[in-house]
Amino acid sequence: MELTINGKKEIIDKGKLTVGILLKLKDIQMPEMVSVELNGEIIDRKDYDKIELQNSDIIEFLYFMGGGNYGN
Repeated sequence: MELTINGKKEIIDKGKLTVGILLKLKDIQMPEMVSVELNGEIIDRKDYDKIELQNSDIIEFLYFMGGGNYGN
């Protein structure tokens, strides 16, 4: 299956591939801190193991950071 992950085309040879499985395959650090965008839509974390990926899907792993001190 050909996927675009964070802007790079990749071939993943796996049978059934869910978002949750992909996170493990890609060895994503701190998966609880990652939001996943699938074909332009943010998906709910509770659905990661339910949503099966399809050929040509576009996936973005998004990390949101907080903190800092603006203006000082």
